[in-house]
Amino acid sequence: MSTVQIDRLLETVVKQGASDLHLTVGKPPTLRLHGHLRELKTKVLDADDTVALMKSISPERSQQELQEVGGCDFGFAYGEKARFRVAIFRQRGHLALVLRQIPNKLLGLDQIGLPTICRDLIRRPRGLFLVTGPTGSGKSTSLAAMINNVNENLDRHIITIEDPIEYYHPHKKSIVNQREIGADCPTFSEGLRRALRQDPDVILVGEMRDLETIEAAIQAAETGHLVFGTLHTNSAGGTINRIIDAFPNTQQAQIRVQLSTSLMAVLSQALMPRCDTNGMVAAYEFMLVTPAIANLIREGKPVTYIDSAIQTGRKFGMRLLDDHLWSLYQEGKISAEDMVDKAREPSQLVDKVHRAGGTINRAELDDPEAAGQAG
Repeated sequence: MSTVQIDRLLETVVKQGASDLHLTVGKPPTLRLHGHLRELKTKVLDADDTVALMKSISPERSQQELQEVGGCDFGFAYGEKARFRVAIFRQRGHLALVLRQIPNKLLGLDQIGLPTICRDLIRRPRGLFLVTGPTGSGKSTSLAAMINNVNENLDRHIITIEDPIEYYHPHKKSIVNQREIGADCPTFSEGLRRALRQDPDVILVGEMRDLETIEAAIQAAETGHLVFGTLHTNSAGGTINRIIDAFPNTQQAQIRVQLSTSLMAVLSQALMPRCDTNGMVAAYEFMLVTPAIANLIREGKPVTYIDSAIQTGRKFGMRLLDDHLWSLYQEGKISAEDMVDKAREPSQLVDKVHRAGGTINRAELDDPEAAGQAG
């Protein structure tokens, strides 16, 4: 398969607005469109096809990594139209590729529907702002919108540490230096450690996946920097527990104190297909660290206490994920099945639907395979 055809495939992804392109042996090229997989009406790919496709888009460095460890990730630009984040891996002795489309156009905070208080938080000179959620929940898009807002309105030195670089940020009012793991620095923790000597105002850490990186991010927020980071957690309370649990028992009390003073906010996201129009919609859980919540973090109170504080903090724009899911369902934007699938307390939402006289397709919820495809 020639590069002309990879161009045709990428053109289809961009034209149809698909989020991902899957290329694997024994299946035609397949798009993920509005959350669902759709096969393209072209030939079934064989082993030579996936190798040729891999070679047509992979830099030498990534091909070498693929040989050595059986997988690689990188980003590339498809002309002016879009960027793609690529994951290549071996399966059953063959190559498979997944290309995630990253739109060139950065969205505004209002377009994404982020809580209005986010606009004020990202103007603050210091603190830790965490965006969390499973893979594919739109974390990168929300962070890119916040970085872009800073870039357009404030004069800051912004350093991003990413794996790979997703959205490209041109210099506007700010200077934006973007570092890619593997190409520009070896690890997140090393990139973060070095960033502190590079006169930054704002630091974006693509993933806080290990103790060293988490520690460095908290330290950076404490020493007078605005730090954005991501974690694969599904709730604000769960995010705090994940961070604390990353540390040895002897350090946990101290980390609670540090986190209670440095953490500004946690935004947890879930992305699902809309049922009123095409496209996707994001549901949010948003926690602002008020003095009351800072106390709960410091004292190590259970997640239920934090959830209650979020519910009573509506005037600050706080909300629990399930409350936002319910309002999206009531507005007719998402289906009952998708709402329950993404919920933290599914049984409570099932009860609410029934009390409101609605129905849920039980087969889809009872059959884990069908539910998995819906997610």
